[in-house]
Amino acid sequence: MSIRTLDDLLAEGVSGRRVLVRADLNVPLDKQTGAISDDGRIRAVLPTLGALVEAGAKVVVCSHLGRPKGAPDPQFSLRPVAGRLGELLGAPVHFATDTVGDSARSTVADLADGQVALLENLRFNAGETSKDEAERGAFADQLAAFGDAYVDDAFGAVHRKHASVFDVPARLPHVAGRLVLREVEVLSKLTGEPERPYVVVLGGSKVSDKLAVIEALLPTVDRLLIGGGMCFTFLKAQGLEVGTSLLEKDMVETCRNLLERSGGKILLPVDVVVADAFAPDAAHDTVRVDGIPSHRLGLDVGPETVAGFTAALSQAKTIFWNGPMGVFEMPAFAAGTRGIAEAITKADAFSVVGGGDSAAAVRALGLDESSFGHISTGGGASLEYLEGKALPGIAALEN
Repeated sequence: MSIRTLDDLLAEGVSGRRVLVRADLNVPLDKQTGAISDDGRIRAVLPTLGALVEAGAKVVVCSHLGRPKGAPDPQFSLRPVAGRLGELLGAPVHFATDTVGDSARSTVADLADGQVALLENLRFNAGETSKDEAERGAFADQLAAFGDAYVDDAFGAVHRKHASVFDVPARLPHVAGRLVLREVEVLSKLTGEPERPYVVVLGGSKVSDKLAVIEALLPTVDRLLIGGGMCFTFLKAQGLEVGTSLLEKDMVETCRNLLERSGGKILLPVDVVVADAFAPDAAHDTVRVDGIPSHRLGLDVGPETVAGFTAALSQAKTIFWNGPMGVFEMPAFAAGTRGIAEAITKADAFSVVGGGDSAAAVRALGLDESSFGHISTGGGASLEYLEGKALPGIAALEN
């Protein structure tokens, strides 16, 4: 790729210059307290922000959080993120209470060299996500006015054709931040010539969400291990009873075709944990996949499945994992995800955790993040990269 990097920008000198950084600070917030429950994405952008601060730049950070409808919504405010970012940087982060309004203009104007400001949620402005190029462009003009240079360090958003990701780089000298560069380097290993055996683990709820990546990966992987809620559509495709488990009826025939075309590469669960209800305290048992009761639903893969998947992973030299094996947020249904995660850490392989719920599971289960080769910050972006799609944010940096 012909992309200029943060090091190129630093070499030119940024002291006293305003640098607009698009970060991905879309962190989960506790619904009751509003506190940040996982600060992984904030930590991920620290190397880029720290380098700019040390070089004396006036750093203006922008990000989205959640899915507000193009207007201010207090539950999606980035104010808590500003506080946490300041703690991690060891210096106050100045917070603008709007994105491109009076507060943003005065906050940016008052920045001293080496200071950081965070603008309010980009998606409080309809222009950020608009499909109308003129509306999106007008918002991009306002954002670009806050920077003398632009750094994209929001890998989790590079698959979106949004103003801050796609249009702003056309208006400013632009480079890739350290996180984006690392993500692209790692994922390029998977799409190039990965060391074999190459084993992919896919979980999550829906086959439809992962169909494109399954189609793209099947010709290149040695084994494809499927768990999570999506496995039940595959089991149904084998003619098995899946009870009240999550099922995409319109995908059953597609799954049947994938199994037929896979040449035995796809490995499905042999046992699952079934429960009376989707609840943390629901009565549950482990059953073989050919013995799922019609009135119960599967919420995790079973121990025999974990053992089989572990055996496949132990032979791997390259591993990509995206999607939990069960409802890991409930302790009763977390063993499958924990077992697979631990198997990946023990394998003598280069391992990539594909962001989203998988990355959240690693942290929620208290696993050592350094035991994995790379934990991506972009679930959807990493999948689309592996599918071979052109990512708007990357294309904008290449121009």
